[in-house]
Amino acid sequence: MVTAIRHHRLPDDGERGGNPVELAVAMPAILILLFGSIQVAAVFVARSTALNAAQSGVNAQRLHQAPAGAGEERAARFLTQAGDWLVDWDDPGPDCAVTATDVTCTVTGRSLSIVPGVSFPIRQTAHGTAERWTAP
Repeated sequence: MVTAIRHHRLPDDGERGGNPVELAVAMPAILILLFGSIQVAAVFVARSTALNAAQSGVNAQRLHQAPAGAGEERAARFLTQAGDWLVDWDDPGPDCAVTATDVTCTVTGRSLSIVPGVSFPIRQTAHGTAERWTAP
């Protein structure tokens, strides 16, 4: 038969206060990971917002006999309603290049910054075919 020997901790065994010290060491790393993951998510939302605005601009500008500037106007309206995920998009603003067969819209800006002093530039471009009459 095996008997277990238990060691009882004494009040002065050197382990008192170990948990707060471990937490103080681990907390900065946990906070960096937390804010870093939120910043990465903000960058992806800003990229998605810019791409959706560019696609919205292409869809407006590619219509048959669309007025000049319809794409930029639609993209700007989308970005105004989308919130502040993409900042500084209005300087210089959405840009749509139109040829006889193609429409390309580009939206630039910066991601909303969660971490102070960090800036992520965003540039998204969408492309589409312009609607037009062609011979059969």
